[in-house]
Amino acid sequence: MTGAARGVGAALARRLSDAGMLVALTGREEATLRQAADSLPGRSLCVETDVTDREALHRAAREISEVLGQASVVVANAGIAAGGPFAHTPADVWQRVIDVNLTGSANTARAFLPHLTHTRGYFLQIASTAAFGSSPLMSAYCASKAGVESFALALRGEVEPDGVGVGIAYLHWTGTDMITGLDDHPVLQALRRNQPRFARKVHSTAQVSEWLTAGITRRARHIYAPPWLRWCQPLRPAFPALVSRLARQELRRHPPSRLTVGTGVLGAGGRADLDACQAATRPSPPERP
Repeated sequence: MTGAARGVGAALARRLSDAGMLVALTGREEATLRQAADSLPGRSLCVETDVTDREALHRAAREISEVLGQASVVVANAGIAAGGPFAHTPADVWQRVIDVNLTGSANTARAFLPHLTHTRGYFLQIASTAAFGSSPLMSAYCASKAGVESFALALRGEVEPDGVGVGIAYLHWTGTDMITGLDDHPVLQALRRNQPRFARKVHSTAQVSEWLTAGITRRARHIYAPPWLRWCQPLRPAFPALVSRLARQELRRHPPSRLTVGTGVLGAGGRADLDACQAATRPSPPERP
């Protein structure tokens, strides 16, 4: 389970542990990750790992294999988001969202596919309804979630002949710190409030993890959280134009200066990842003679 320190990852790890599975949790926030692992009822392992670091992920895969055995289920859950106009979003922040969400998912698959081929296991890609229709002020996140959907579909065609299942989970509004951060951005909050009441309902991580666990159990090709999203699939061709029209109407109500308020990563998890990334790339101070 990548991105397991908090939110959906931590909740799903608990649900799977409750079901009797041995769970390996990976993530950037070591202390929070360890707390999540220690709270599980069953045997677990936590490994502090950056999904954008291919070598670190391969080391994690070897450690997990040595301690718990080869993985039979892998959940590519790690993800961050940034809000704000594309032109005002720092390039390194925009790139980091793509690196974590899209490239990180591919890195996860690359590291664990040998396990899954051996166990004839199941790879679950966490996607989003952001893949259905791209929202303004969320360009990196929407691009990454459309990308992971396409990646998982392509991967499925390659590995299913080897007995490896690939599922895609479409999550909507979920009660994570990312959504809290989104609602702290005044225009993003207004865009969300424009949705019908039933569509903007925020579902708890416990409820979402229950839906995901049910899908994992049956090795589902698609998991919808909430389940009514399955009825949106046939309507997807209409969503981009509809989302754009509604967004234009809302954005006209706000002065340009308001659109940039709160630009940057959303939520505690995203900030922790960006801080760790920047700290790792910051040059060390010169040694004194």
